[in-house]
Amino acid sequence: MKNVLVPIHDDEGQEARLQVALDVVRGLEGHLNCIDIVIPPLIVSDFYSGAGEAMVLDDARKHEAKNRQAIELRLAQEDVPWDMIPASGFPADQIRTASELADLIVVTSHASKDDPLDARRFASELVVDCGRPLLAVPPTAKSLDLTGHALVAWDGTTEANNALKGALPLLQKAGSVTLLEVNQPSAEFAVNGAASYLSRNDVHARIVQQSTKGRIADAILQQALDSAAAYIVMGAFGHSRTVEAIFGGVTLTMLEESDIPLLLVH
Repeated sequence: MKNVLVPIHDDEGQEARLQVALDVVRGLEGHLNCIDIVIPPLIVSDFYSGAGEAMVLDDARKHEAKNRQAIELRLAQEDVPWDMIPASGFPADQIRTASELADLIVVTSHASKDDPLDARRFASELVVDCGRPLLAVPPTAKSLDLTGHALVAWDGTTEANNALKGALPLLQKAGSVTLLEVNQPSAEFAVNGAASYLSRNDVHARIVQQSTKGRIADAILQQALDSAAAYIVMGAFGHSRTVEAIFGGVTLTMLEESDIPLLLVH
């Protein structure tokens, strides 16, 4: 997990995802790949002339150029190797292309209701389409302590096992790890098998098994709060690009409600 990709754009979540990406790169002695995205404004063609559309796009480019310059000046003072990739277009498409040689993508998990990027949908599309571990960061995040406590929400599915394997470089840095199983899964491998897998990779996890008649997401969030987790690892489900189809249930709720970064793997 040496190549960390993070989108640069002047939006609500930029500072949080940049800081978390820097923490990951430092902790794993990796490289920060920044993709600076100029997003074409949504324009109603009957209202704007061709010249009007060009002016709006030019304004967006100028605004983002100032933002990129400020980020580059900041990164020049940081102690990590980095580069900046200029891009223009729809964010998911640009990141999908740039992520082919990325080990981890850092994005915003959710934002305010008037968020033009629709961060939740953005995250959900990328984790499914890119096939890379995705670190979804709430806009309130200040940092990511890789030596802190990691909570792994495990349910025995292929997605959960992929998340376990994808998160291994981070879990090996964690000070402690909890494997949380909520309700008995109908899975081929029991949670002890997941713990054994981690143990063979020098990650010695504590197993917590719970039952609930409420929302599974609530149980995960409460366990994260009780254990002061620095981040949560979990699998992501689905194949459709429709958010409700992909992330109906636990993962969608976690993206919407978690104040803790989520490491998601499809």
